Amino acid sequence: MRRRGAFAGLIVALAGALAGALAGCGLDVASPDLFLVTRTGAGKQLTMVVNYDGTVTCNRRAGKILPDKLLLLARSLPGQLESDAQNKIDPRSPRGSVYRFKVSLQYGTFSFPDTSAAHRPELAKLEQLFLEAQPYCG
Repeated sequence: MRRRGAFAGLIVALAGALAGALAGCGLDVASPDLFLVTRTGAGKQLTMVVNYDGTVTCNRRAGKILPDKLLLLARSLPGQLESDAQNKIDPRSPRGSVYRFKVSLQYGTFSFPDTSAAHRPELAKLEQLFLEAQPYCG
């Protein structure tokens, strides 16, 4: 009887250690990036990476947390931009265009001029997010 109790105690201890080890493993798992956007044109080039956990990094500086409103918008964009990325759209910049955006998603990469947003609501949302997230770039 005594051996059975000692064995059961050993099993409980090992199970607890295993559970603790597995729980600790999850602490260092990084969230995926939603997208990377590079804006070129007038002024300095700006590269912004938006992560699923809500951080935004610009030009490889330390990340900062986006407000919930911007994070929800950022999380909605990859699905809306999937076909553009898969089709690798790259229209020319017309006269009057100031900026050009290059977007990289898990589905692929595409580019567009700022004037495309006038006809494409999802590109307008991306540009708006880019503008509103800039103050969080540091």
